[in-house]
Amino acid sequence: MEAKLVSESATLMTDLVLPGETNPLNNMFGGELLARMDRAAGIAARRHSRRVCVTASVNHVAFNRPIPLGSVVTVEAKISRSFNTSMEVYLDVWIEDRESGIKKKANEAIYTFVAVDDTGHPVCIPELIPETDLEKERYIGALRRKQLSLVIAGKMKPSDATELIALFNE
Repeated sequence: MEAKLVSESATLMTDLVLPGETNPLNNMFGGELLARMDRAAGIAARRHSRRVCVTASVNHVAFNRPIPLGSVVTVEAKISRSFNTSMEVYLDVWIEDRESGIKKKANEAIYTFVAVDDTGHPVCIPELIPETDLEKERYIGALRRKQLSLVIAGKMKPSDATELIALFNE
């Protein structure tokens, strides 16, 4: 299986925030944004693996800025690292100023997807090749985040979390 570049699966989804997608303060519902991010991440995961992919976890979400009614919202999804059957997808959410057109980062999230076969069993996926400095930073961080998650879940001994241990020995 040939390794793939991050850019090969990058996904951009742009849409408007409509009245039915907002709360009483006229800002986008958090759940609406989560759904949009899940769809974008799922497309990126499928592009990378060329398999059906299912959401395994939402590892991190930061709602840093409200997204007002009428905003143009762009969700950018990129695979940050692939493992044996799973992949971490990093999402950046941008809002575009109505008058200037300047884009500002509003939110970010990290999802994990698993590639499966027709019977729902996990299947192996290609390795990922990060190219930019940001892709390399996220690639390294993904292993640390995975190890931390496994330690917290009791699926890995802290002494086996070599990437986490290395953080404290630098």
